[in-house]
Amino acid sequence: MISSLRLFTMTFLIYLLTRIDLLLCLTTCVVLFLYWINGSKKSNGKMPPGPKPLPLIGNLNLVNLKKPYESLMELSEKYGEIFTVQFGPKKVVVIVGYSAVKDALVNRADDFGERGDVPIFKLLFKEKGKPFDTNIIMNSAVSNVICSIIFGKRFEYDDPVFKKLIEIFGENAKLVGTPKIMIYNYFPRISAFFGIHNKLEQNTKDICEFISKRIKYQKKEFDTNAISGYVDAYLMKQESAKAEKYFDDENLVHSVLDLFAAGTETTSTTLRWSILLMMKYPEIQKKVQEEIRTHIKQGQMPTVDDRRNMPYTEAVIHEIQRFANIVPLNLPHTTASDVYFRGYCIPKGTEVIPFLTSVLYDKTQWKTPYEFNPNHFLDANGKFVKRDAFMPFSAGRRACVGESLARMELFLFFTGLLQTFTFYPPPGVSREDINLKPGIGFTLVPLPHLVCAKLNYQ
Repeated sequence: MISSLRLFTMTFLIYLLTRIDLLLCLTTCVVLFLYWINGSKKSNGKMPPGPKPLPLIGNLNLVNLKKPYESLMELSEKYGEIFTVQFGPKKVVVIVGYSAVKDALVNRADDFGERGDVPIFKLLFKEKGKPFDTNIIMNSAVSNVICSIIFGKRFEYDDPVFKKLIEIFGENAKLVGTPKIMIYNYFPRISAFFGIHNKLEQNTKDICEFISKRIKYQKKEFDTNAISGYVDAYLMKQESAKAEKYFDDENLVHSVLDLFAAGTETTSTTLRWSILLMMKYPEIQKKVQEEIRTHIKQGQMPTVDDRRNMPYTEAVIHEIQRFANIVPLNLPHTTASDVYFRGYCIPKGTEVIPFLTSVLYDKTQWKTPYEFNPNHFLDANGKFVKRDAFMPFSAGRRACVGESLARMELFLFFTGLLQTFTFYPPPGVSREDINLKPGIGFTLVPLPHLVCAKLNYQ
C-alpha cells in the first residue's frame, strides 16, 4: 500500500513538473489560500464598489490577463467611474474616464502621486521596394536619439551589440505584459521560486552590463572641456565631493536604463502604428503629404517650428497616439495616506490604476472613440484643437518626464517619413486585410506585419 502510494505520488509530481501552467495554477491557489487565512487589509471608510471576490482567486476569473484593459472597460460599464477589483491578494482601485482621472492625477496630485509597487519592475530596476518589418529599424532610429542624448554618439544600425540591445528592450516590453509576469506581480515570492521572471532579469542584467561598459569607456575618455551627453555631465558632477552620495555609478547605470526604457519603446511603437494606420487609411496619408508639400520645400527637412503651420499633420499624430493607446493601464499609483475621493475611502498604500484606456476612449469626450478619426483634434475651420482628455503621457506630477522630447520626435519622424515615402500594403494584402488589433505586452504593439514603401521623389 505504501509503495503504491509512493509510486502514485512520484508519478503525479513528475507530471506536474512537465506542466508549468499547472504549477503556476497550483502556486496561485496556495498563495491565495494563505492570504485568505490571514485576512485582508481593513479600511475605516467605505471602499469603492466592485465585483465580489471569490475565495482564493479574488476577481482574477473576471480579467483576461492577455488584455486586462478590455476587462476593466467592461467592468466600468457596470461599476462606474471608480471601483475596486481584487487581483489575488491585492486590492486595486480603478479610476475611469477623463473627469475622474483628471480629478485624481491633477486636482488631487499629492493624494495619488506615489508610484505603485510593481514587483517585476522592482526586480529589474532599480529595402528597395520589397516588403519589410518596421520593428527593428524603427526601434533603432528612435533609440539612437536617446543614445545621442545619453552617450553623445549614435550607433550604426548593423552594430551587432546595438542590434542585440534593441532586441532585448523589445522582448522585455512584451514579457512585462504577459499573464505569467502579471501573476508574478500578484504573488512575487512564490512565483519567483519557479523562475518565471528569470528571462526578464537576465535581459536587464545584459542591458546594465552594456551600459556599465560604455560608462567605463567614457570615464577613460572623459574631458571636462568636451561634455557631449548625459553621461559626461553626470561624470563631471561626480567630481564634486558633496555629490558623491547621490551621483554614484550605480545610480548612473539605473538612470541611463530608465532613460533607455522610457525613451525608446513607446515612441518607436507609436511610429510603427503610424505607418500601419497610413497604409490602412491612404486618403489620410495623402492629405498629410499634401500639407507637407505646401509648407516644407522639397529637399528641406522638417523642423519643430513647422508644427504650428501644419494643423492636419498635428491632428493625425495626436489621433494616432489616442487610437493606438500605447500604455493602456498607465503605470500604477499608490495613495500616500487615507484618501477620501468621490464618496469613498481609499486606504493608505492602496494601488490605484488611473485607467488611461477609459480616458482615451471616453464616449463623453470623443465623437467616435473606437474609430481612427483625426477630426477629433480639428475645429470646423480645420485648425488644430487641444483636447484635455488627450492623456497618452498620463497627467499630474507622475506624467511622463520625456513628453516634450517624445512630441518632437513623433512630429519630426512622422513628417520626415511621409515627406520621403508613401507606405502601402504588400502585394496581395488589401487595406481591409490590415489588422489593427494589438499584440500582447506592457505596451500595445502592432501585430507582426510587413510594409512596402516607395520614394515620393525620384
